[in-house]
Amino acid sequence: MANQNEKGLKRILNACVFSYYGYKATWEHEEAFRQEVMLFVVTTPLALWLGNTTVEKLLLVGSMVLVLLVELLNSAVEAVVDRVGLEHHELSGRAKDIGSAAVNLSLVWAAITWISILLLRGI
Repeated sequence: MANQNEKGLKRILNACVFSYYGYKATWEHEEAFRQEVMLFVVTTPLALWLGNTTVEKLLLVGSMVLVLLVELLNSAVEAVVDRVGLEHHELSGRAKDIGSAAVNLSLVWAAITWISILLLRGI
């Protein structure tokens, strides 16, 4: 856990290290995150090529960043729920289902963004 007494640059550096550990853990333990990273790796060059304006490029790439962000949060929720207990509990299942719904919504939004921009371009 982060040292709550750290200030300034040391606190920022600690935050970067903990973020790295978070990315690493998610990569190692979450297949969905690995798949979404691969999707991001494929779509980012496409977004930079297909986007006419800076705003279009940002929307295309940003929609995929949103998917990764929501997946990270969902993975955190799932890890906490599993830490509390692996036995079936209605609230645990609900929490995991809501996290899954959030990931699904981010993917739908990314698809809507891509389709809308590509249709406007006539592709």
